[in-house]
Amino acid sequence: MGHLGAFLFLLGALGALAEICEIPEVDSRLVEKLGQRLLPWMDRLSPEHLNPSIYVGLRLSSLQAGTKEDLYLHSLKLNYQQCLLGSASSDHNSHCQTKTSTGQLGLYLLALRANCEFVGGHKGDRLVSQLKRFLEDEKRAIGEGTPSSGAHKGHPHTSYYQYGLAILALCVHQKRVHNNVVDKLLYAVEHEQHLHQGHLSVDTVAMAGLAFTCLERSHFNPNKRLQITTAIGTVQEKILRAQTPEGHFGNVYSTPLALQMLMTSSTSHLEVGTACLKAKAALLASLQNEAFQNALVISQLLPVLNRKTYIDLISPDCLAPRVMLRPATETFSLTTEIISVTLKVLSIFPPYKQSVFVLAGSSLEDVLKMAHELGGFTYETQASLSGPYLTSVMGNAAGEREFWQLLRDPDTPLLQGIADYRPKDGETIELRLVRW
Repeated sequence: MGHLGAFLFLLGALGALAEICEIPEVDSRLVEKLGQRLLPWMDRLSPEHLNPSIYVGLRLSSLQAGTKEDLYLHSLKLNYQQCLLGSASSDHNSHCQTKTSTGQLGLYLLALRANCEFVGGHKGDRLVSQLKRFLEDEKRAIGEGTPSSGAHKGHPHTSYYQYGLAILALCVHQKRVHNNVVDKLLYAVEHEQHLHQGHLSVDTVAMAGLAFTCLERSHFNPNKRLQITTAIGTVQEKILRAQTPEGHFGNVYSTPLALQMLMTSSTSHLEVGTACLKAKAALLASLQNEAFQNALVISQLLPVLNRKTYIDLISPDCLAPRVMLRPATETFSLTTEIISVTLKVLSIFPPYKQSVFVLAGSSLEDVLKMAHELGGFTYETQASLSGPYLTSVMGNAAGEREFWQLLRDPDTPLLQGIADYRPKDGETIELRLVRW
């Protein structure tokens, strides 16, 4: 070929790489360290701690957990089938009422598909029917009819994120959903205000895009094919516009799912390739700084680092070689440093403000517990797949379309939940009841 020919070939290859969302290989030690953070979660087999996303993330990654992985899937099956098929004890049933939401059942079906299983038989049909009933309930909450007749004015009981996840889960199991169910998600993506909580939710848009991509590739809803294809392009544009100067899409924690969506693109576009390379550099910096501690986010990132997405669950490769995860070497901190964190709640009367002393490295949840032990402060939480979240503070429960927002003084919203955020000495954290 000659030196000039080889140089031109290399330039062409690099140019092609920059036009698609390709994630270059990341140091295997960083990937292994990330995967190791999921191992302690896999030891938590009680119903309130089980998280199907952990299993999905591992199966789509370059890592495996051996027999621990098998036990985890077995525990998921027992829990979700007992919850949904009515064979649970009364104590278990009380947990089931809050556990099996639209998105949680959707993630469970993704976990089954990640093990190369299709739902089938009497039990499988009941699971599919349950998820379809969830979607029908959500569709009615959003509103029936056409936009001109006042439909789409409502909101799903859960979120459009879970709505899109449910459609994706049914799709990878080759289960169709009605056009009018898909219509609600198409309308929400087109009319961006339906996806807001004060800002564009990149996670929600990305999940909708993954659902549309599955429908397109599976040739479902043929009467909606043009609208679905258009929506995929709209989602891609919204994600690209949400990229920060640092390279994240929305923020560091929404970037993995956004990358999954962009990686499914079948069209070459220089802007997409460049944005993905920039996001990869930002993710690498975040990995080195150990920014990822939340099990749900880690389970969305591990497939990306293995160049996989949830769309690969349409036809998963269950024989792909994966490296066995070794437990991380435990390090014991003997620190006795005490820090001061001020907790305030101004959206109640009378306002609350109190300085709390905790060990350095404590989570915000630890701060809340200490404030409660000191007296004069009460709160309630609810478990979710992304960790516990506040539902009530000082007896004030968040109502419909309300939530307790976490802010670092003076007015910076926290990107992490109460279990993941670790305040620094001297910080002031405000709990604020807001509507969206």
